[in-house]
Amino acid sequence: MQNKKTILIAGIFFVSFIFLGVFVNAQDHCTDIIVGKNASVDGSVITSHTGCCPECRVHVVPAQTFKKGAMAPVYYGLQDVKKPLYKYGKILGYILQVEKTYAYFHTGYPQMNEFQLAIGESTLSQRDELKVDETIGKQIMTIEQAQLFALQRCKTAREAIKLITSLVEKYGFLPSCGPESEALCIADPNEAWVLEVFSVGMDWEPGKGELGAIWAAQRVPDDHVAIVPNWSIIKEIDLNNPDYFMASENYMQVAIDYGWYDPKKGKPFIWQEIYAPIPREWAVNRLWLFYSTVAPNFKEWPKKKLSTAFSGYNAYHQYLEDISYYPFSVKPEKRLSVQDVIAFQRSVFEGTIYDMTADADWFVPDGKGGMVKSPLATPFPTKDMRELLDITWRRMVSRGGYGMVAQVRGWLPDPIGGVYWFYLDNQHISTYVPIYAGVQEISPLYKNYDPDKFSEDSARWAIDFVDNLLYLRWQDAIKDLRAVRDPIEAEFFEKQASIDAKALELYKKDPKQAKKFLTDYTRSNMEKIVKMYKDLRNFLITKYTNNKLGL
Repeated sequence: MQNKKTILIAGIFFVSFIFLGVFVNAQDHCTDIIVGKNASVDGSVITSHTGCCPECRVHVVPAQTFKKGAMAPVYYGLQDVKKPLYKYGKILGYILQVEKTYAYFHTGYPQMNEFQLAIGESTLSQRDELKVDETIGKQIMTIEQAQLFALQRCKTAREAIKLITSLVEKYGFLPSCGPESEALCIADPNEAWVLEVFSVGMDWEPGKGELGAIWAAQRVPDDHVAIVPNWSIIKEIDLNNPDYFMASENYMQVAIDYGWYDPKKGKPFIWQEIYAPIPREWAVNRLWLFYSTVAPNFKEWPKKKLSTAFSGYNAYHQYLEDISYYPFSVKPEKRLSVQDVIAFQRSVFEGTIYDMTADADWFVPDGKGGMVKSPLATPFPTKDMRELLDITWRRMVSRGGYGMVAQVRGWLPDPIGGVYWFYLDNQHISTYVPIYAGVQEISPLYKNYDPDKFSEDSARWAIDFVDNLLYLRWQDAIKDLRAVRDPIEAEFFEKQASIDAKALELYKKDPKQAKKFLTDYTRSNMEKIVKMYKDLRNFLITKYTNNKLGL
């Protein structure tokens, strides 16, 4: 009984401090899902990204022209949300500028441009010998800066891979999420690729003849889906099949030089096994959840469903499958939609051994001699709550920050075909808003966010306010949220065909009119979302005020 009283005390203390601000460090906690065009319900190629970084403000960087011979700055600090909007960080160096750049949507990790090129990012792990950071090495090209250059200069996934890899080879790959490696999930209307980039250690110097990165890329088959859960997923590399594989010239030699691989032993070169260290649960559990969901009959997946509230405690009998147990990609048993990807992005491992709301410490007496889950039970217990209640932390798919699902469609003109389904804060709480590739301007509400100062004019703060209020009585309040959020989001999808048709009709007459129509539509949706969260916060505080909780 003492433990149950602790639960109530935890709730009271948490509510007392709720408005001091609860922020989740979303850095290097990203899940990317890729869907080939023959694996999606409508023939679109899909890439996606969750978790992201502090710099969630989204704005359009327009196409620009430059004089021949101009130089483009290479920034460090794109992920910093505290710098002024339209400022991109410290300049580490310069590369030759192109005479014309393309318009793109800018965030901490830039994600889509006007030609439906879309990029998701997921930080990986790498061996200690390869690590380097900005204070030690001479490398200057972060993955997010390379993404930015690709979106400004490329129209296809293959073009983007060629440019990004040439940049990290020449200027040196500089990790920015800890000294770790990176994966990019790059899509255009025809195909999708996974590009993995590893650094080469602190001794690298430019101009000495050695490549500044190790990289490999593999295409996701058109009828397959894949997931990158903060871990390398590329295995054997077949450079005799250039339609599906690419790699740096040094991709094998670095491993040989370090003694990680001996070709004389006759064993296959397994990229994932050689360059990534021993896998961690945060990666394996997401691989398991995704593949056992989309392809339950592909093989005998480990049994990780929850049978009792104590199942998660039984670590001795839990499966410890190797990372190699999971494929690079798989053909799903049913085609996936954007909504399916969103649903997975919102996962909190409900009903599995990783479900933090199922911890036995959440259960309280029901007054009838039994036990019932506390209304305070949340899938996002804070560090203090976990320590007080002795809850084991599990890495969720849902996290704070921002993210997206990019839906790219080759049968429509680029301004209409590309749809950037964007969310702010925690996707479990947030609403995905469609931003078409032809949008010329973003609502100021989505460009305004200072984590140190609350603002009524910030979409991120409006969503985060509700996120915090849910802790007053999570189990009930989350239902209130869904009751108002889900119809708005459903309407976006229901209207998509008619919006496409109207924009296409305008595009045939005047592309500028189509872009204005899509811009107005996007901004009105953003304003509708923010109003919904402001109305909801008023409803929640009225319904769940502590004046009604019998304190």
